[in-house]
Amino acid sequence: MEASLNDARARAREWVAQARTRLRIEARRPGNLLFRGLMLFFVILVIAIVIGLTWVLVSNSWLSISTNGLSYLSNNAFDPVHNAYGVAPAIFGTAVTSIFALFFALPIGVGTAIFLVDYCPRRLRAPFAFMLDLLATIPSVVLGLWGFLVMVPWLQLKGEPWLQQHFGFLPFFQGTPHGLGLLAAGMLLTVMVLPIITAISREVMLNVPTSQREALLALGATRWEVIRHAVLPFSRVGIAGGAILGLGRALGETIVVTSVIGNQAAPPSLSLFNTGYTLASVIANQFGEATPGIFVSAVLEAGLLLLIITLITNILARVLITRLGRFRTEGASK
Repeated sequence: MEASLNDARARAREWVAQARTRLRIEARRPGNLLFRGLMLFFVILVIAIVIGLTWVLVSNSWLSISTNGLSYLSNNAFDPVHNAYGVAPAIFGTAVTSIFALFFALPIGVGTAIFLVDYCPRRLRAPFAFMLDLLATIPSVVLGLWGFLVMVPWLQLKGEPWLQQHFGFLPFFQGTPHGLGLLAAGMLLTVMVLPIITAISREVMLNVPTSQREALLALGATRWEVIRHAVLPFSRVGIAGGAILGLGRALGETIVVTSVIGNQAAPPSLSLFNTGYTLASVIANQFGEATPGIFVSAVLEAGLLLLIITLITNILARVLITRLGRFRTEGASK
């Protein structure tokens, strides 16, 4: 017992001595100490902002949480007139539109990145990459107006009837074509998510060691085999990170979704022709008319719920990326 205490005291004295040495060294370089303190301040500031935002949402939505309870998650009506508040259709709409966007944007984005890195002529790589980056700078309100004025009428008159005629046996394309609905929102979210996934995938693929490509080519591999066995395994962690960033953008997008989703609650269905809500569109539509009391509290609870969903998504993404990185490291060591 006494020996372990002496050992602990010795380690503590050693740590204190090392800390004093570091402080003396940093005191000789005040710029380094100032920069370190400034970075620490920024970290604490970000953490404080997140904690403060969470506290504001929780405290202001507590009236709705205590009044509605779990029925807030299962109720299909958000009706201030009858004092009934529920976001089940909004949760469903958020999940459907985000999964739709990720399902189509991920293969298109990765394929575009592969083309830009391995197949595109060298002279055209920079212009094409610039055009894709330019797509990400389009304001959401402009894209929403284009969707409402151009894409929605086309879907109502041609797009959705064509899908119903040729793929009507699938539950996704059954019902009355409206133009406005989950399909329109998912398509616009795909356009918004695509530049993020493409840009990140392209940068990751450009960092693949040239030796890996040359080794497979020397063994007689085709260009596709090089991409399959060297580029994609090396890049999958970065691609997964880009997909999660795109998913986060899709979950929280407001203006674009509000413009084309219809903003009318419908029973959960697999049909993409139905109108719907998302949590973000509920907040956008209701907050301007919300009166103090449980109405405002219910709207803020939707914001709290969206924050929780985003947080859970980021945690799961971090776990996935960590496992992918560990698997890649173990595979390389073998």
